[in-house]
Amino acid sequence: MPFKKLHSHLLEALERFSIESPTAFQKKSIPIIKSGANVFCTAPKDSGKTTALILTTLHKLKCEALGNAPRALVIAENKSKVLELYDAFFNYAKYSSLRIYASYEELHIDVQKSEIYMGIDILITTPKTLQKLFLNNGVSISELKICSIEDADFLTHKSEYTALTTTAESIRKCQYVMYSENLHPKLKRLKEFFMEGARYVKIEAKE
Repeated sequence: MPFKKLHSHLLEALERFSIESPTAFQKKSIPIIKSGANVFCTAPKDSGKTTALILTTLHKLKCEALGNAPRALVIAENKSKVLELYDAFFNYAKYSSLRIYASYEELHIDVQKSEIYMGIDILITTPKTLQKLFLNNGVSISELKICSIEDADFLTHKSEYTALTTTAESIRKCQYVMYSENLHPKLKRLKEFFMEGARYVKIEAKE
């Protein structure tokens, strides 16, 4: 099975979903992401970017709960995207001990703080919500191992871009993986903030 080097829990999940082979994007990106490098990933819609994000994140955490502070951070554009990702993560993490939390601006900050305090492994949130949580001491980012950004094209908006780069200044060294359809010049400039030495994975539509 082409996914054989992933955690056994993930292989079981892929079998449940009848996914036998990686897409061209997954075949090219997953080994590089697993190496621990910062990575810019660009590929057309329906190339399997979200599945690659989920698989590499869960593999990084060894599909098991540990401690109380989040070890993985997933950034999305808005509440709708956050909840979509939460459902997708939940399906792959089913039968594991991993704790996944969906965080967004419409949910009261005090509710989020109290629920996160109980202990989570994966935090799925928006740039502005993450910044608000951090400023209100609502989340510890000291244990982060990987930060993934889903459909990062939205970061070309100034407020989201500023919120993420400001918060990233306080995050100690962790792996960053950015997924988008195109690598906008503004996204390239993130190398100045937290994508140092990033590698590039690019899949064209014809691939």
